[in-house]
Amino acid sequence: MGTFSHFDPAQPTILTVPGLGGSGPSHWQTLWEESRPDTVRVELGMWNTPHRNAWVTKLDQAIRTAQAPVVLAAHSLGCLAVAWWAELARQPYGWRVAGALLVAPADVDRADAQQELKALAPAPRAPLPFPSIVVASTDDPWIDIERAHSLAVDWGSHFVDAGAQGHLNAASGIGWWNEGRELLDRVVHAAADRHGKTRPPSEARSILAINATDAAQAHYLGDRAA
Repeated sequence: MGTFSHFDPAQPTILTVPGLGGSGPSHWQTLWEESRPDTVRVELGMWNTPHRNAWVTKLDQAIRTAQAPVVLAAHSLGCLAVAWWAELARQPYGWRVAGALLVAPADVDRADAQQELKALAPAPRAPLPFPSIVVASTDDPWIDIERAHSLAVDWGSHFVDAGAQGHLNAASGIGWWNEGRELLDRVVHAAADRHGKTRPPSEARSILAINATDAAQAHYLGDRAA
């Protein structure tokens, strides 16, 4: 359970987990799916009327049928689906899901959250059993930056402040979102060494904290500080 067997740890299966309404043709998740043979969308269904148990069941099926290791790239309400899957699946650390990039999680607990978001409330607070990065924007209409940071703390995720980029979706104008792909690579690196052996949590956190900052936070914050 502690290794990725014969699979190449540098080439995990990347499962994208969209949020409410799915991800359209210009969304970075869709662009990654079209350009990377290792990347597949999790078809959660009920995109406009999400249901927690149905979404978690669909995600669980996708994870179990994918070739391990699995790294999740979730957006918005999809981040909450990942957190609920981790809460309910109770997987051992680093297996089957080896890591996750959680982008612009929606605040399902906010008093004025739309009803569709509340379908996945309350947000789970247990640490995730895999290395993860939470990325959030300072002007995201779906979540305050402080709340996003709080979720990252609860989930044991490394936090990256992306600056003012809205909901980090197609409307943000980020296109292929190369900074996000760099962060995804850091998650893959933190999940296992080159022999496929799962890294201890402390080592994984160190890799994320140092390398994620170098790869993306310096990019975002450096531009703003200039």
